[in-house]
Amino acid sequence: MYGVITSENLQDYLQADEVIDWHHPDILKLAKQLAFGRETSIAIAQSCFEWVRDRIFHSFDYQMNPVTCKASDVMRYQTGYCYAKSHLLAALLRANGIPAGFCYQRLSIDDKGAPYSLHGFSAIYLEEMGWYRVDPSGSRPGVNAQFMPPIEQLAFTVQFSQEADFSTIFSNPLPDVVASLQKHNTWNEMLCDLPDISLEAAAKAGFFQ
Repeated sequence: MYGVITSENLQDYLQADEVIDWHHPDILKLAKQLAFGRETSIAIAQSCFEWVRDRIFHSFDYQMNPVTCKASDVMRYQTGYCYAKSHLLAALLRANGIPAGFCYQRLSIDDKGAPYSLHGFSAIYLEEMGWYRVDPSGSRPGVNAQFMPPIEQLAFTVQFSQEADFSTIFSNPLPDVVASLQKHNTWNEMLCDLPDISLEAAAKAGFFQ
């Protein structure tokens, strides 16, 4: 098990809400398709992860609009920032009865230091091993996010002193992340206003529990 969960009740990692709207008929249909013929939580989780990683185009990488937030919208428009892709992955997993949470890193936007922003990815509760973190944001030259438990292979690693890999596994997306996604319409508007949190504020908020 990696990190600290925000709730001891796994049911909290199965809930549907306005953002993780896994009761949406299109998400239920896709979740069933992705689970078909797969009998273990690992096999189903891998199927869901690889579909979101490879079939949903990262908004910045592909300069695609609109900015999405709600899981069903990410699926509908087939694009999303890293946070939104994690929302859809959580919805597909939860629709299949697999608990899923949300993880964050603080990373340099240009890999040169300041400015920084939050990067969102996912955690999956696998019956066979417990919590396992994955990054469905995508793979591209220099980025190789994979699903191969128990080995964790995320898209990014911490390089600078003001970067961080937060240990907490949240049962809901961060409100500031949701607010940022919901107030922008285009990928370039969002790029200029990516959510961030200082390390000091993150420590006070329990991101490093």
